[in-house]
Amino acid sequence: MPLSPPAPRTLKHVRRVNYQGFERDDGLWDIEGELHDSKAYDAPSHRDPTRTRLAGEAIHHMWLRVTVNRQLVVQAVDVSMDSHPLKGCTEAQAALQRMVGCSMARGWRQAIQKHLGGVESCTHLRELLFNLATAAFQSVPAVFSSSDPAEPPRHLGQCTGWDFNGNGVKEFFPQFYGREPKAPAPAAPAADTASATEISAPSGASAS
Repeated sequence: MPLSPPAPRTLKHVRRVNYQGFERDDGLWDIEGELHDSKAYDAPSHRDPTRTRLAGEAIHHMWLRVTVNRQLVVQAVDVSMDSHPLKGCTEAQAALQRMVGCSMARGWRQAIQKHLGGVESCTHLRELLFNLATAAFQSVPAVFSSSDPAEPPRHLGQCTGWDFNGNGVKEFFPQFYGREPKAPAPAAPAADTASATEISAPSGASAS
């Protein structure tokens, strides 16, 4: 076990989340997410109080496939809700199509909140979408590259491991070692933020 030994305890809830990235033959990319929630004990079903939901049986089991181009602009969205606690939950699926045209490389979380926030969609689908961008960044090699060899890859200076003054940059990107990271760009005015999510990300944009 990688963690220290825990105090005495009883398992109550299990959430499994899985992401996969696929390069398609047509040059696009499919990024898929799966969320599965279950309890570790039997309990009455919300949808049908006359039956018992067994331990390990899915409360939420949801799937997303988001198709993006090399710039991480969403081309298509497919969603499935195999298990959900309430009869009306599936009504949340239609709103996902509003994410077509949005960019995972810029303003992704803001776009999710704008198009799917509150009662517009589903909490669990939003959670899957949030981190789908991270899976996309790990899947599409072009995301980290720079068209200008004088500019560092965008992941440098974004974490302790890739500190410009750290050993990671010194070993793998010595040409950028000791470089001062660029100051964050000022936030766009509220009126411009919404439209920014609808366009392709410029080179050098970072995930939100």
